[in-house]
Amino acid sequence: MSKKRDLLLNTALKLFYQHGINSIGVNEVIKVSGVAKKTLYSHFSGKEALIMAALEQRHDTFITWLENKLAKSSNDDELIQALFGALQNWFEGNETVLGDFRGCFFINSSAEFSDPQSDVFRYCSYHKAQVQQLIKSKLSQDSPELLNAICLLKEGAITTAYMTGKSADVIQTCVDILQQLAHKPSNRSASTA
Repeated sequence: MSKKRDLLLNTALKLFYQHGINSIGVNEVIKVSGVAKKTLYSHFSGKEALIMAALEQRHDTFITWLENKLAKSSNDDELIQALFGALQNWFEGNETVLGDFRGCFFINSSAEFSDPQSDVFRYCSYHKAQVQQLIKSKLSQDSPELLNAICLLKEGAITTAYMTGKSADVIQTCVDILQQLAHKPSNRSASTA
């Protein structure tokens, strides 16, 4: 990648995340980055291509960050602690690779592009599916109920922390609920007896 393309992409991602995609035009990206309009269009065919590239970059950054945070977990309790501890660090601005916390870029973007057939909406759905798959790969038990609860509480924690600015109580509540669920006897074995 060229340095100017990287600069344009990083600038666009930062502006889109801070202010929303629809409120930022290519002229603002050009102004803030200091890169010529012709250069922008030599790297991106238009705003939609820039948006998709920003989504892809954020996805790659987030997935790599999450993989690193979950890498050492060897059981479900450790996974829950690692995931929600990492989220709390992000909420508090201690995860520099993710930047200042402004909620979930993918939730925010899909809200702006709410047509389920739009490329942005579909990419946001893809991102969420990939995050869920990563979490599933780290679970020590095959429990769709636990996986769904982790993912739902993760999304709820992100939204609640952003909307209220109160992350510690949210995180602790999520961890408590999930640890109880992780240690609950399987409903499947009870129903087949």
